[in-house]
Amino acid sequence: MKSNSTTSNPRILDRLLPLLLLTLACPLAALESDREQPVYVEADGADINDRTGVSVYTGNVVVTQGSIKLNADKVTVTQKEGETDHLQAEGAPVRFEQDAGGGKGLIKGKARKADYYMNSEILHMNGDAVMVQGKDTFSSDRIVYDRVKGQVKAGATAKGKQRVRISIQPKQSEKK
Repeated sequence: MKSNSTTSNPRILDRLLPLLLLTLACPLAALESDREQPVYVEADGADINDRTGVSVYTGNVVVTQGSIKLNADKVTVTQKEGETDHLQAEGAPVRFEQDAGGGKGLIKGKARKADYYMNSEILHMNGDAVMVQGKDTFSSDRIVYDRVKGQVKAGATAKGKQRVRISIQPKQSEKK
């Protein structure tokens, strides 16, 4: 069993749960059971300020919950009025993965920076943003995903500067 002092403090745990929404915000299907699993956080350092509502985790930050795994150099969680408002993950790059379930393999994503806004449930992936499932890829300098509307924007429609690149592989037919 994993042990982590972070999970024993409910205030810290409340701040970290939204980080997992970052990975759940992927526009592809994912395991629903991950939301019910415990959260584990590892980092070289943590600076938690209850007065300002800002928590910063630095140095090889690893967050796991069920099949979800997120790696970043730095994760900043901001609270307003006692609730998590915004989280930001930065890295070279930020990487996440989650089991898609149903034998569909892993959903993987990466970007130099990822911002998740709790109230609007909008995820912004900036800087060489890529999402991959199997051999299918979706990439641009900026990808924006609105969880409420189920809408993905990339490139110019997401206020990015690069063209969108999508690669969808044909289904392999079963030979009889």
